[in-house]
Amino acid sequence: MKKHPLRLLFLVVITGLAFVVQPAYAAKIKVVTTLTDLADLVRNIGGDKVEVHSLATGVEDTHGVPMKPSFVPLMNRADLIVLVGFDCEHAFLPALLEASRNPRIQKGQPGYVDCSEGIAPVDVPRSTDHSEGDVHPYGNPHYMLDPVLAETAIHNIYNALVTFSPQDQATFTSNRDAYLAKLDAKISEWKAEAAPLKGVKFISYHEEWNYFAERFGMVYFGTVELKPGIDPTPRHIEELITSMKAEHVSIVVREPQFPEKVPAFISEQTGAKLVTLPIMPGGVAHTDTYIEMMDYIVTTMVRATGK
Repeated sequence: MKKHPLRLLFLVVITGLAFVVQPAYAAKIKVVTTLTDLADLVRNIGGDKVEVHSLATGVEDTHGVPMKPSFVPLMNRADLIVLVGFDCEHAFLPALLEASRNPRIQKGQPGYVDCSEGIAPVDVPRSTDHSEGDVHPYGNPHYMLDPVLAETAIHNIYNALVTFSPQDQATFTSNRDAYLAKLDAKISEWKAEAAPLKGVKFISYHEEWNYFAERFGMVYFGTVELKPGIDPTPRHIEELITSMKAEHVSIVVREPQFPEKVPAFISEQTGAKLVTLPIMPGGVAHTDTYIEMMDYIVTTMVRATGK
């Protein structure tokens, strides 16, 4: 039976509309994260439902990621902004949020995803006086270096994705459960591998390892910095070397965003092993994912003990 020309035109128009509407309906959730570890978690939970951009690349200071003009349009289009919280991003995120002019991701909105919710912070300062350095009024924000606490961040990300796209909950649940199973297995491996770390004393350049030390039984002896964000003085370095020798501190951790000269000098003077450890994926080679990063940190720390 021959179709009427008008009917054919109608079918063409309807078919065309279907192709126009479908991509919009299937559009990925646009997620911006402040740091690379959070980006990796979002990708694992969101799968092919998300498009993720991290403001950091992995080598920056988590407190001062350099702001780029390209960040503003990214955040303007974002459905979710995912952050560490505990004021970690205070030096750059508030200004970017204001510049984005995106009401969906402002603090207090569903698109503002604070991964620290549900985590009890350590080192909450008694005073926030600037003479104490770049202190964090809500406590130490480097909880992602404890893989057990990273699971709280995973649940916060999952909840935000489900809230934004409830029709995809089954996918997000399956992805989350698969990733948590993988991470739980790795945590068991890391705890076994890290047995030689119990009681080992170490210092780092910046105060970033409190949660890691507590999880794996290490003793966090001090920092190269005089105070958070304040460069060491010659007197501080001298006193640190003397106390490290007396207390047999065996490891010096240098994070890649800080210069190597002073940590190397301290290592040379004390005999402590100098190691460079990332604080987020991408900080050193072969640490592109959160699990790869934690693998690298645990293995490097254990090797540094010589056990």
